[in-house]
Amino acid sequence: MRKALSESPSGAGGVARDDVLSTLLSTIRLSASLQFCFMPRGDWQTGAQAMLASARVDSAGAMPFHIVVDGRCWVKMDTGSIALEAGDVLAFPFDAGHQLGAGTGGRLVAPLHDLPPRPWREVPVLRYEGDGPQVRLICGYLQCQVLCFAPLRRALPAFILVRTRGANDGDWLRATIRQMVAEIDMPRAGGISMLPRLTEIILIEILRHQIMTAVPGAVGWLAALADPALSRCLSLIHDDPQREWTLDALAAASGMSRSALADRFQMFLETSPMRYVREWRLYLASVALSTTDQAIAAVAYDAGYATEAAFNRAFTRAFGKPPAAWRIAARGAS
Repeated sequence: MRKALSESPSGAGGVARDDVLSTLLSTIRLSASLQFCFMPRGDWQTGAQAMLASARVDSAGAMPFHIVVDGRCWVKMDTGSIALEAGDVLAFPFDAGHQLGAGTGGRLVAPLHDLPPRPWREVPVLRYEGDGPQVRLICGYLQCQVLCFAPLRRALPAFILVRTRGANDGDWLRATIRQMVAEIDMPRAGGISMLPRLTEIILIEILRHQIMTAVPGAVGWLAALADPALSRCLSLIHDDPQREWTLDALAAASGMSRSALADRFQMFLETSPMRYVREWRLYLASVALSTTDQAIAAVAYDAGYATEAAFNRAFTRAFGKPPAAWRIAARGAS
């Protein structure tokens, strides 16, 4: 696991990077989520299939997660096995198949199949008795449109592990995990609605961790935020998406030539500046469709499209559904 930075970078590049991150994080809203407590004892293992497929969940913008609250266990993937301990947070942005377990040769458990029918009045707690130490996990998935933002999605790895124990920057995550455990152990009125909000905080902290641990020489959206020149340009786009941006205007505002800006976008993001502008506008359009009653024609205009038909075509290419169908699906999920 990469070592987290102990200090935030200073200077204009750091400020611009933070501005871009802030504008993205401000759009985060969970459209659906699921949380349950999983408490197996002794030697055990889960199946290795993808979690969302097992839960019959639409994988668009959805990310399974596991939080180790107490005890020790392991996770196995195609790339090998990793030991886990209390305070570890795991996330799978692309629902990669994985297996959790403790010991060797343990019995097979299937928590997703053992969950009670929804809706739930309290967070389910699944206990599996056996001989040996007990492990306690909070598991589930979250569905969030920010994971559909193409540049971010292209930059995320298949597996994210954040270790909070002993980390200087892990206090906020540890506090959030403690609060999640408290809501499960001591149910109170409204507690079932608190877990999605706390899970939302977990997502934000995971994304912040990924950005802060980007290593020099890396590429992708997260690495682009650490590049002073690119982060200034991205900040301009994110702060004023409706402006009539041109390559000349972006290059001048970023203090680079047209060719240098285009080359840097291609190197870090494998796209062009103007395509990035379109992707950000389409992502904001997806948020507007899901969270407002704004007419599709008005959303299309805000996204920079002269006609609703052109917007429909572009949106469908980007998100796999026409705007009207996306709006219905997003509201149905929530």
